[in-house]
Amino acid sequence: MSTSAIDDPWAELDALLGIDVVDLDGSIGPLAFYGRCSTEDNQDPETSWGWQVGAARAFVEPLGGVLVEEYFDVGFSRSVPWERRERANELLMALKNPNRGWNAVVVGEGTRCWFGNQFSLVAPRLAAYGVDLWIPELGGKFDNRNASHKVLMSVLGGMSESERQHAQTRVRAAMDAQVINSGRHQGGRPPYGYAVVDGGPHPHPGKAAEGRRLRILVIDEPAAEVIRRIFAEYLNGRGCHAIAQRLTSEGILCPSALRPHQNRHRSGEKWHAGTVRSILENPRYTGYAVFGRWTRHETLLDPDDVAAGHVVRFRRSTPDRIVRSRRPAHPALVTVQTFTQAQLQRRARTDRAIAPPPRRQRKGARSYRLRGRLRCGLCGRIMHGETRSSDTIYYR
Repeated sequence: MSTSAIDDPWAELDALLGIDVVDLDGSIGPLAFYGRCSTEDNQDPETSWGWQVGAARAFVEPLGGVLVEEYFDVGFSRSVPWERRERANELLMALKNPNRGWNAVVVGEGTRCWFGNQFSLVAPRLAAYGVDLWIPELGGKFDNRNASHKVLMSVLGGMSESERQHAQTRVRAAMDAQVINSGRHQGGRPPYGYAVVDGGPHPHPGKAAEGRRLRILVIDEPAAEVIRRIFAEYLNGRGCHAIAQRLTSEGILCPSALRPHQNRHRSGEKWHAGTVRSILENPRYTGYAVFGRWTRHETLLDPDDVAAGHVVRFRRSTPDRIVRSRRPAHPALVTVQTFTQAQLQRRARTDRAIAPPPRRQRKGARSYRLRGRLRCGLCGRIMHGETRSSDTIYYR
């Protein structure tokens, strides 16, 4: 009997049977850290990184774990799959490198890293390359053979999705209330004809203590004259194309040329009919705050590959999603009556453009009883009636 067998009577038998006994007293070794911070709700990336790394170290260091690599995504929503997150994708690519220097991954908080069913798509890839996954919510290493672990991670994914949806609903409800009750400017680019200026301390005590200021809209007089002119010319019968051409010929700067730093995606070369049309449709020129005219929609990137995730698209909102302030929120450039008249005129023009002119039947033309009802049995096209004589009708 060998010395090792004397010290441990199971050692030689385990070696003969090929049993691998897990040493619970062993250290985890080198790990890679992954975390994520979304800037959608004004999170501080440095602070978010700090507490997530701190939580990961406090979790694995007592077990002998050492963080040797960090992957931290900033500005990516949790709904974005790992393959489309910059640093998460780098981590997945590093799995193929046998000399990566780590054989386990730890996260600071599971709900920040996985959303919906993402965990079920990522965990098998890590396991395939022999990489362990340490998750604080599980209190240890994820075990693929443990049904409780799978259920809990599925629940955490659902909680992450629910948390995001609830946050979006609360933020939208708060912004709607601010617009309705106080007409507050909700940020973003000011409409052409207005400028954003300092409006004093922020009404929220906490934000005011941080030095944040309220932003309000004031009239940019040179651009405001162009707005008034556009409404006047349109009501006098001039179309959007004609107004845009005249403004360009007179050398008047379009919105993207006036503020190129806010319109980097525009050329700024000239006025377009679409620009004039968007001005005519913007109710904020009446002096009332209007919010929610456009809504974010998440559309599948590839309908045939749900795991690829969603992309954000902006669409016009339904009327029930749009809110308006109860009283004027900023100086008006046109009256409510003028704006209403412009909308009625636009709808009338649209109806005339969409409705086709009625077809007139030629004088003395013959009426065919089977018109539009017969189709060719070979090609499927509609057959047309013709006459060869006053009494003979045939279809071709």
